[in-house]
Amino acid sequence: MRTLPVVATLLISGWLSSADAQSAKSLLRSMSLRDRVAQMVVGVCYGDLPSAKSREFLKYRHWVKDLHIGGFIVNNRVRYGLVKNAEPHSMILFLNQMQRLSKTPLLVGGDFERGASMRVSDTTPFPHNMAYGAARDYEASRYEGLMTAREARALGVHWLFAPDADVNLNADNPVINIRSYGENADDVAKHVAAYIDGAHSDPKNRVLLAAKHFPGHGDTSIDSHEDLARLDATRERINAVEMVPFRAAIEHGVDAVMTAHMAVPALDPSEAPATVSGRIMTGLLREDLGFKGLIVTDAMNMSGLTKQVGAGEAAVRSIEAGVDVLLMPPDPELVIKAIMKAIDSKRLTAKRIDQSVLKILDAKVKLGLYKKRTVDPEAVSDVLDDEDELAAAQKVADHGVTLIRNQSDLVPLAVPQKSCLVISVGIRMSSFGQRFLEEYRRRAPQARIILVDNSLPAAALDSAVGDLSACSAIIFASYTTNPNLAGDLPLLLDRLIAGPVPVVFITFGNPYLLAKYPKVAAYMAAFSTTPTSESAAAKALFGEIPITGRMPVSISGLAQYGDGLQVQAGFESKHLDSKSLDSKGLDPKSSKQKTLQNLR
Repeated sequence: MRTLPVVATLLISGWLSSADAQSAKSLLRSMSLRDRVAQMVVGVCYGDLPSAKSREFLKYRHWVKDLHIGGFIVNNRVRYGLVKNAEPHSMILFLNQMQRLSKTPLLVGGDFERGASMRVSDTTPFPHNMAYGAARDYEASRYEGLMTAREARALGVHWLFAPDADVNLNADNPVINIRSYGENADDVAKHVAAYIDGAHSDPKNRVLLAAKHFPGHGDTSIDSHEDLARLDATRERINAVEMVPFRAAIEHGVDAVMTAHMAVPALDPSEAPATVSGRIMTGLLREDLGFKGLIVTDAMNMSGLTKQVGAGEAAVRSIEAGVDVLLMPPDPELVIKAIMKAIDSKRLTAKRIDQSVLKILDAKVKLGLYKKRTVDPEAVSDVLDDEDELAAAQKVADHGVTLIRNQSDLVPLAVPQKSCLVISVGIRMSSFGQRFLEEYRRRAPQARIILVDNSLPAAALDSAVGDLSACSAIIFASYTTNPNLAGDLPLLLDRLIAGPVPVVFITFGNPYLLAKYPKVAAYMAAFSTTPTSESAAAKALFGEIPITGRMPVSISGLAQYGDGLQVQAGFESKHLDSKSLDSKGLDPKSSKQKTLQNLR
């Protein structure tokens, strides 16, 4: 049987148009085999502007000018436990420098799961995905996709490693959690589809999208950054749940799928990480689901992969499995050499490399990078400074606030000036809690506000908090996305709950924490740590907005998917009149709240 040429195969699959195919084929012919291999490698940068004499700049220059890597991913720096986002203008200047140095246009990506704000400062702080799930607002997900594409292209970014298509079924999941839209596969699929449609809707700001993390990282209890995660589910369950959002993504034209560094025994009994599993990448994704686009690894420096196999071998096995793009290998040069060695030994073929590189080059052609690869740093502020975009982000954050318990109608606060606010932050210098503190203090300047450092021992925490018996209510705010509060914080919260003053527990991060504190008087979840969600929580506490969110996940024995107490805004302060309440489906003659049980 005669084998079709690579380009003909890709034309039949629908991946390449005729004109793009000729352009990509021409570009491919101009490259050496080693340069083709290098196109599959995406290195990591941090969006800052190092000195041209610095070791870091020389490293980047070597990757681009000597190795000819295919692109960059913009990541965050973490110093002393603090995350530092890139500054927009510095980031553009750096990326423009790299583009000018590069023989072939660089494909630049970023984990823009909640807009560019996940990686870049001074951008719209869209909430985490789970807030969208709580708001039940698919149009908001579509709009986020549209605006994120515009922000990205203004910043010199072409590939969004979004949307997150994981269905979060595991309360102990430390890595996905509020990055997921929720636990209902159909609902997650609708948000994923809406985001893709929005991001692809502006032909002037074309971006690539990558649905992640295949074959589904939502029902795991291990962070794949730290170790190999594991999905113990039957193939039937995986097909009925985990695959639903990925099928929707493919149907709506997603450009790429990102792998997960996790074992899935039902799909591959060898328990190899999915990233290097041909059964999963080719057998399931390519053949069963019919996906023809780019397959990109999750970061190849993550321990979920590196603990299983060395960097060079991981790269070779990923390509053997069906992967096209190698993201963030620890040493790009080592990886390129390992792949070339595998070609020399006939383990990999030049034809297999060409299959991937044609897709990469075609993507660069479609994105217009061969016509214009740099961006204007003077124009970026006009794109990023968008009041309508900020209002849209705030709206979904407001609608995502969800109230699960409210004994004695604690929320909205009856006497906020006499309330006490305890904010649990990771470390004292953290930005978490700052917006919430400001919003709370502005509304209740006489309230007592305490920031507690998670690392403090029990005695120091007790001393910092002091005697709160005179408070009208205690509001305890947590930002962790981990399954448990850190250190001795559980002892502090248990003591407060057991005391005479009722406690309102607010989680901006992990919503499942309620299960650990079932005796708390009131529980409210914002499902997002962003400033917009902090503002939303403050407004909800003070009765300035109605509380209309519904649980996108279940909390064992305490809340089911779809539950949520519906609270009218300004019931006491009369911010809404009867007509306004009636238009929102709220009975002005009823009590302040209604419980919506088992709402689907």
